[in-house]
Amino acid sequence: MYASKYFILFLILMSCSKRITSKDFTKEGEFTDGIEGPATDTEGNIYVVNYKKQGTIGKVTKSGSTSLFLELPNGSIANGIRFMQEDEMYVADYTNHNILKINTKNKEIKVVANQPLANQPNDLAISPNGTIYASDPNWQEQNGNLWRVTEEKGFELLESDMGTTNGIEVSPDGKHLYVNESIQRKIWVYDITNNNDITNKRLFAKFEDFGMDGMRCTRSGHLFVCRYDKGTVVAFTPEGKLVKEVFLKGKKPTNITFSNDSKIAYVTLEDRGCLEMFRTTIF
Repeated sequence: MYASKYFILFLILMSCSKRITSKDFTKEGEFTDGIEGPATDTEGNIYVVNYKKQGTIGKVTKSGSTSLFLELPNGSIANGIRFMQEDEMYVADYTNHNILKINTKNKEIKVVANQPLANQPNDLAISPNGTIYASDPNWQEQNGNLWRVTEEKGFELLESDMGTTNGIEVSPDGKHLYVNESIQRKIWVYDITNNNDITNKRLFAKFEDFGMDGMRCTRSGHLFVCRYDKGTVVAFTPEGKLVKEVFLKGKKPTNITFSNDSKIAYVTLEDRGCLEMFRTTIF
């Protein structure tokens, strides 16, 4: 009787410790080492920057087929992508210091806001009420800023002299903003007020090694973080408990998006120029 209990416990522990790995979603080398984005539209297509050459945006279908979506004008090179409305794609254009809005139906491009004083608009997060938050790292100086962006007021500085601000995300309920500092290996969380300000900054998580890049929340509020140079993605509960680590084929994951039901994660890999995927429902 006791032996059978111990055997069942052993099986549970083995199941919990099972190494989770990803698999390829697109062919290696189809994107440049500037591969970033990515963002999922309402039909399940994924938009990823720098398809075949810098300054482009590629489109990846649910089956993994890739094609050129558009080439950005005026020397713009995109980084983070987010969707607000069904056909409204927002893009961080780091070379021209813009936030762009692209209509995915007619491919019309509009400059929503420009900030010459920004280091480089890098990654974006959009709250449920449509407020955009942007990270702004200065890699050489190892510091960065945090901006709020609206069409009405443009760029508004929320915090300066942070670490190298990179990955950024708003919780699904719109109550919390997560920002990570890649070189300092810290993730901060703020409360979002009713007027879209941020307050009550506190440390959410910290790592002792490797770096961080993009972050995304599932619909349940679990925060998935790309561990740059380690080649993994880690998942946190909304309370900050690390619950799982997924091992990738590549070592330099830059960002992550999910299927619309949050059951599949898609990760961009700088060192492989492709997307890898794994099921989030396995833990």
